[in-house]
Amino acid sequence: MTVDAEILFAVEDGIATVTLSRPAALNALTLGMVRAFHPKLIAWASDEAVTAVVVRGAGGKAFCAGGDIRALYDNRGTAFTVDFFREEYRLNRAIHRYPKPYVALMDGITMGGGVGVSVHARHRVASEATMLAMPETGIGLFPDVGGSYFLPRMPGATGMYIALTGDRLRPADCVYAGIADAFIPRLEHDALIAALRTEPADTVLARMATDAGPASLEENREAIDRCFSGNSVAEIEAALAVEDSPWASKVRAMMRGKSPLSQKVTFRQIQEGAALGFDDCMRMEYRLSQHFMAGQEFFEGVRALVVDKDQKPVWQHAKLDEVSDAEVDEYFAPLGDAELTFGG
Repeated sequence: MTVDAEILFAVEDGIATVTLSRPAALNALTLGMVRAFHPKLIAWASDEAVTAVVVRGAGGKAFCAGGDIRALYDNRGTAFTVDFFREEYRLNRAIHRYPKPYVALMDGITMGGGVGVSVHARHRVASEATMLAMPETGIGLFPDVGGSYFLPRMPGATGMYIALTGDRLRPADCVYAGIADAFIPRLEHDALIAALRTEPADTVLARMATDAGPASLEENREAIDRCFSGNSVAEIEAALAVEDSPWASKVRAMMRGKSPLSQKVTFRQIQEGAALGFDDCMRMEYRLSQHFMAGQEFFEGVRALVVDKDQKPVWQHAKLDEVSDAEVDEYFAPLGDAELTFGG
């Protein structure tokens, strides 16, 4: 076993195990963790002694609650905000393209950066404790780490719904949406890892999977598709007002207070991502990330929710109609020589 304070690696009987180990911070992903994780994946890919990789979180509360946004806040205006996104997105791509079975045990809170190191895996396992969300529009950002790719590929308009509301998905929702492949209770996860030593991952998951129960996404699917298939965020909000149901009122409350700029950028991001391959989605997201790092919206969101914790962000624009199309366009502008590259 090799050990870092934040991330643990072990190989036993052909199974490489990665444990995200910052339980006090809900295993939030740091740049140091990314820098330790990616080279291990590369090495294991060509190591004949490794047949599969399993990724899990320590502490019992979270798989990974997101990226280390406080570090981004503290390092505003430095190379850190370039390095963090570039290296995180390259790791996301490596997971998406991984040549060996990669099994993500999404046990507990799985948000933002935690979604990036799990949803792109070949095998995604939800437990009874899984709570998955992409809450970025609430901190003045956008659903990144491949959100452009997997969200538009969810059933109907559910991906747009998740992107704009940040709603929290339970295990049954994850299975229904196709962002988890199986529901396997937490107490069975050690047995799952043991079984991987003698059986193919597909066989193990099929044998151990159980019914996750009803999915709220499925129950509300017709209303989601009606309301979130609009041609703009404003149309979506108008459709929710017309819907005039307890569900619609709850959804409108979830969207209220989120960054109007982030919502408009996110809407376009999800629309464009539907027609792009994975690599182009990541290139687009990198452009967005760097334009957000050069602005103030994200840093104001982190200030209000994480630093001062007053829960009262003062967004650049108070209303959606104050955000011009030209301003949104700027966030998608190419970066020239600074574009994201993958190196093969």
